[in-house]
Amino acid sequence: MEQTRAHELAVTAQRARILAMDMVHTAGSGHIGGSLSVMDLLTTLYFHTMRVDPKDPKDPDRDRLVLSKGHGGPGLYAILALKGFFDMKEIYTLNKPGTMLPSHCDRLLTPGIDMTTGSLGQGLSAAVGMALADRIDGNGARVYCIIGDGESQEGQIWEAGMYAAQMKLGSLTCFLDLNGQQIDASVDEVNSLLDAGEKWRAFGWNVQEVNGHDVQAIYDAVEAAKTCTDKPNMIVMHTVKGKGWKRIEGTTMSHSLSVSADDLAEALNDIDKE
Repeated sequence: MEQTRAHELAVTAQRARILAMDMVHTAGSGHIGGSLSVMDLLTTLYFHTMRVDPKDPKDPDRDRLVLSKGHGGPGLYAILALKGFFDMKEIYTLNKPGTMLPSHCDRLLTPGIDMTTGSLGQGLSAAVGMALADRIDGNGARVYCIIGDGESQEGQIWEAGMYAAQMKLGSLTCFLDLNGQQIDASVDEVNSLLDAGEKWRAFGWNVQEVNGHDVQAIYDAVEAAKTCTDKPNMIVMHTVKGKGWKRIEGTTMSHSLSVSADDLAEALNDIDKE
């Protein structure tokens, strides 16, 4: 990737962070920490990597994304709005009656959402099924999935992981948002993953580890994953929950919180300085 393109993606990620913050502020509260932690990844995927068309969001041959950690919806909605999947004004209806943007992703409501998620641990299984279907169809599509580190305490994640390796799903790339925090404590306090990368290697996956806030590193890892055709790919992303809003970065409280006008101003000032 050219340096100028990497800079453009980083700027877009910051724009998306601002949109997500504004969205949650308008709603009154929401899941902001886990949205901000994956914004650099989502930007790289939707603006540089994935084969998607906002004018044809149901294209059967498109690449697909399953946001298994469905509470990151505000982050994904910001990206989809910037990409043109729906009118920008919709972001100000987050979680309101009649909205197309519920707190957690819903494929029946939101253009560009490929899987309904929110009940943690289930999205990777859906992504495995999509990758198998694409293999049968022979359409050359790729499937991407984002899981959380707290979510990885769910047994279904590992069942899906075993089966993906058994089926040699090289078209599947999963990202682990390793931010170290979950809803009410740190991941290590609740149920530590220890060395997550080694766990996935033991499950038969091709594993890479990157700085999850470096768009160049993310892009390079995604491209490298495409060369592995006989194993599913896991990209462990070392991230900061609440990335961009300094006061909440790396904290448990960032998972879901209210955002006042003063909070919004503070966060936007922090993001502008980065």
